[in-house]
Amino acid sequence: MARAAALEGLSRIVYLGGLVEPGGGMSEHLRSRAEVADILASGTVPVTTLRAAMVIGAGSASFEILRYLVDRLPVMITPRWLGTESQPIAIRNVLDYLVGCLEVPGTAGQTFDIGGSEVVTYRRLMDLYAEEARLPRRRIFPVPVLTPKLSSYWIDLITPAPAALARPLAEGLSSRLLCLDDRIRSLIPVELVDCRSAINAAIRHSRWDFEDAGESEPAGGFPEEGTLPGDPAWAGGTMYRDHHRIALAATPEEVWEPVARIGGKTGWYYADWLWTIRGLLDRLAGGTGIRRGRRREADVSPGDPIDFWRVAAVEPSRRLRLVAEMKLPGCATLEFRVEREGERITWLHQISVFVPSGLAGIVYWRIVDPFHHFVFSGMLKGIARETKKAVVAGPEHVPPGAPPAGRALRRERSP
Repeated sequence: MARAAALEGLSRIVYLGGLVEPGGGMSEHLRSRAEVADILASGTVPVTTLRAAMVIGAGSASFEILRYLVDRLPVMITPRWLGTESQPIAIRNVLDYLVGCLEVPGTAGQTFDIGGSEVVTYRRLMDLYAEEARLPRRRIFPVPVLTPKLSSYWIDLITPAPAALARPLAEGLSSRLLCLDDRIRSLIPVELVDCRSAINAAIRHSRWDFEDAGESEPAGGFPEEGTLPGDPAWAGGTMYRDHHRIALAATPEEVWEPVARIGGKTGWYYADWLWTIRGLLDRLAGGTGIRRGRRREADVSPGDPIDFWRVAAVEPSRRLRLVAEMKLPGCATLEFRVEREGERITWLHQISVFVPSGLAGIVYWRIVDPFHHFVFSGMLKGIARETKKAVVAGPEHVPPGAPPAGRALRRERSP
């Protein structure tokens, strides 16, 4: 990198590394990050090195590990390093400093420590996360025999972060990572975000694809604290997605007509008795229950109630998105998408998305997920019957990473 930058005539390299612990008692991971800074600085291109502890934001590996541990473990047996102090920084402030380095020539050839306004322990970060995620306070029991290496294996077991990443990060958590100087604050003045606000923003924006149900980009662009296209699947916390589809020899308008009438007196086109039972259970839990009603039988608008759902978005003949109002250990949406292929075929997609709240939400999804496959397939068959049009393909379950509907159909027809 250093040689290539010199050959191409670059004017600056800006490197985001890690804070170091005074005295040199660093983990192998932290030493390697410091070594990268030294190698880059040995070249002829001026280097600005920023050193940070935990970055609070979706996709930050150390933050994601903390998120999964708190989400999934109401009770934790932890190593003593949970009391180690650190100076985390919000991703928004990291970006402020990265951009600011390009605008302030005096930062060239310098090394700066960047951190937030607070010095906190990892246990305090866990407590803050639980509070902002509206989870019960976690029961944490530190034990002296759990070494950083042993705890790294536990993290590997509990979290979806890959072991090659989780283990070195866990071993580095025992280091006391604080800013040794604050010179950068005078060179690049920024409004520092406190830990609670940074965690709240990371939780709130982690799953924009839940809010927009898989759209390519959320309205207003990507929030700094949220996940981005290309992030690993484990970034942003746990989200479950169930996708089914069916192809009909019909126009989008013909497919949309029964979709727009769903719920209320029309019902759900399959296993209405299951929906009734779910509504009764919800009423017993203090929820809305299945209201068996809607404002208009043949039309839907944003904000309309449909049984224990509410209409979040409508694009006639294209998209209907419902948000659950029933009592749930998490948030759920149910979406129908109508997609035309050529002149004679229309695909109807049914997409269920669930973002669990803590371990209870994960257990809930594991219980109901087996029912989704036959209920959702039955609903699509029922909608197809209402159109009185021929089924071309499906209904089928769509696994993650499957080809688009049209390409899948062409592959199915090919000899």
